[in-house]
This record gives sequence, structure tokens and C-alpha cells, in this order.
Amino acid sequence: MNTTAVPTPQSNKPTSRYTILDREAVKLKSVLGRWETLLALLLIVVFTVNSIVLPHFLDLYNLLDGTQNFSEKALIALPMALLIICREIDISVAGTLALSSVAMGLAMQAGFPPATLVLVALAAGCACGLLNGVLVTRFGLPSIVVTIGTVSLFRGLASVVLGDKAFTGYPQLMADWGQGYFFGIVPREFVVLLAFAALFAFVLHATSWGRRIFAIGNNPDAARFSGIAVDRYRLALFVLTGAMAGLAAFFLTGRIGSTRPNIATGWELEVITMVILGGVSIAGGAGTIGGVLLAILTLGVATYGMSLANIPGIYMTIVVGILLLATIALPRLLRARRVSK
Repeated sequence: MNTTAVPTPQSNKPTSRYTILDREAVKLKSVLGRWETLLALLLIVVFTVNSIVLPHFLDLYNLLDGTQNFSEKALIALPMALLIICREIDISVAGTLALSSVAMGLAMQAGFPPATLVLVALAAGCACGLLNGVLVTRFGLPSIVVTIGTVSLFRGLASVVLGDKAFTGYPQLMADWGQGYFFGIVPREFVVLLAFAALFAFVLHATSWGRRIFAIGNNPDAARFSGIAVDRYRLALFVLTGAMAGLAAFFLTGRIGSTRPNIATGWELEVITMVILGGVSIAGGAGTIGGVLLAILTLGVATYGMSLANIPGIYMTIVVGILLLATIALPRLLRARRVSK
């Protein structure tokens, strides 16, 4: 029996060209849909508007000097991002900073060498973070409740020690780091911030330590069953956040030259706004250090522009509050809209 081969029909659609174009379109849509891309565009818009409206905005010296207004907060935002990715939060960072600054003042009065004051600040910050971490991991208390309590504790202790006085007369070494420049133009604080941002980005996105943080944030129970020491990581992140708050205290105290009871009041809101605006999910398990850094720069440029325009600081507080609400609510609204379709 003879059989004849039946030719398969040939497709009339061009294959290679349209396939490549479709792939490129999908990639472009993916890039444009990323939160970091939107933040970069927002930063460009804010920068462009300020440069058009404000005549002295583009002065390089003023721009770099403006980084001092957010560098200390940004140092705290970096570990806060890791903590929120891990489904925890630390409201007590401003109180930790205040108590660390008071600890440096007491150490200075006790005759500690100037070079050791940064170690005193780091030790005080670590102690505050350790207290938070132990209460959360060992006693199973919610971190938001614990840190709301400890911020009052830390701030209260600082106020009791200082009373109506202030620590002044800090050594020149602290002023050199808080007010000093590299190459006569770049603030030292900003360089330190960029170095820590690179370090935190490497740890979070390129190491097993970072992958475990994401795993804990996505599903703590599954991470625990897979052999990850969940509580140990959480405790370490609380201590790290406290240490960075202590480092921020060293820079801030050196920059303003004094320790007062109201130092860094309200900073916790601005730090958390930097993190959430940077795309870190308040529910945990998602976020990037790059996004947080873009949010820091965007808020910094906006604040700098408002200060040049002589707009009162209270309006910036309103803007921060609106941004915090919007960045929390907007993703949920968009998700609910997609589900309804």
C-alpha cells in the first residue's frame, strides 16, 4: 500500500522579526512597570521643576550641602528596609538616636577620648536594638507595640538625664565628620551613606543572608521549617537598626554640635516613609535598596527645593504624611482593581 506524504501548511506569519519586537515590548513594559522606574521618573520631574522655578537650585555646592539634611535619616532607612522586608518594624529609632547622643555626652564629660565616642554611640544603639529584638523574638510581642513603648522609654531617659540642659563642646573630630567634606565639596556624611547603601544592596541582593531575609518576609513558617533561624535573623536586624541609629547620632551630634532632649524628634515617620516610598512592601517579602535610595534622593531634592523657596517645614511634614498614605494605599487599590476585572 502506497502512502503519500501530506505537506504541512506553512504559516503566513513572519516569525523572527515580530517575535523579537514582541519580546522587546514585553521587556520595555516590564521595566516601565517597575516601582524603581517610576521613582526615577519622579526624581527627574522634581529636579527639573525645581531647577526651572528656583534660580539657585542648580548650584553644585548648595546641592551637595543639601544632602546633609537627609543623610542621617537615610543611614537609618537602610536597615529599616531589611527589617520591614522581614515583616518587622522599629518605631523607636529616633529615641535610640537621642539616647545614643546622650551617651556620647556623658562619655565626653567622663573624659573618654574623642575617637571612642563613635563606639559609645554604636554600643548604646546596639543595646537599644537588642532590647527591642529580645522583646519581639523571645516573648513573641508585636514589634510595632514594643517599639512604640521603647521610643517613649528611650526618649524619656534622654530627657531625664538632660533635664533643661544640653551637652555642648564636643571634640573637633565629631565636627569634622558631621560638618566636614571630602575634596572640599562632597559632605563626608553623604559619602558614608553611599558606601553603606552599596554594602546593604550587596548583602540583600547578592548573598544567602539576603535571600533568607526575603524568605522570612514571604513566609516565616516555611522559612523556619526549611532550617532558617528566623528569630536569630530578626534579632540581628533589630540590633543592626539600633547600631545604625547610633551611627546617625554620631553624625547628627557632630553636625549640630550639641545634644538636646528634642534631638531627631519625629524622624521615625520620615525614615519609614523613605522605606515605603522606596517600594518596600509593608507586608514584607519585597523591596530593593535601589528603590529606597531613589526615594531618599527624591524626598531630599523636594525638601531642598522647599527650603530654597522658604516654605515652612510643617508643609514638608504634610507632604511626608500624604506620601506615606499614598504609597501604602495605591498598590492595594491597583491590586483590587485588577481582581475586579
